[in-house]
Amino acid sequence: MTGRFHKMHGLGNDFVIVDAREQEMELSAAKATAIADRHSGIGCDQLIILRPSDIADFRMQIFNADGSEVEACGNASRCVAKLIGEETRIETKGGVITGHATADGAIVDMGTPRFDWQAIPLAYAMDVLNMPVGWEDLQNPAAVNVGNPHLIFFVEDSAVVELDRLGPMIEVDPLFPEKVNVNVAHIADGVIHLRVWERGVGLTQACGTGACATAVAAIKRGLVTSPVRVDLPGGSLTISWTAGESIQMQGPTTYVFSGEADWSQFG
Repeated sequence: MTGRFHKMHGLGNDFVIVDAREQEMELSAAKATAIADRHSGIGCDQLIILRPSDIADFRMQIFNADGSEVEACGNASRCVAKLIGEETRIETKGGVITGHATADGAIVDMGTPRFDWQAIPLAYAMDVLNMPVGWEDLQNPAAVNVGNPHLIFFVEDSAVVELDRLGPMIEVDPLFPEKVNVNVAHIADGVIHLRVWERGVGLTQACGTGACATAVAAIKRGLVTSPVRVDLPGGSLTISWTAGESIQMQGPTTYVFSGEADWSQFG
């Protein structure tokens, strides 16, 4: 079955977006992995499928490059909001979010962050703002669920952390029953400098939910004030959050190209 797709990215975090609201698209983990393959497929960090929804304007399914389905993706949400072009409500596995296009990208309301240990989730109870755990030099992280689970380490220099080695180790630690996204950040002149090991993907140029989770943790710890700029390898996002309120994420998006593919040739 041939179908149309859009290729977009948010700060280098790239997506293949398929609108399946009018024509059903069957998808398996193997097919998602094949589409995401950068050598024999279209190539992306995440495959995004838009489907009908009973509770929002549409439902967004998010598949990582390894074929796993995940709850939320901030950069993809911005790209989809920009693609739709009007204020829209989007159903995700992590909850219903809203977004609208701006001149160079989109603003997305990512919902309220969750801090209870069961919601992260963790294997057992602990203080999620100052967790008494560590992996080598990465110690005392914070954990936040922003639709998906994030672990945040505040360090002296995020650029020197061996995240490509430590990230996959921490991601699958038994402390995290659903695995976890791993963020390392340092703060300079009120700006958060962030790198992310993304669950099921690896090191990415940017992670919108990681930026949200890290900003929230930094605000909770009194390290920064809202709104705060978050610099990632691929560019910058602006995150706004007040305790008890939802997270607002603003940043650019880029439309790369559109195309058609025979989905039966993948997987």
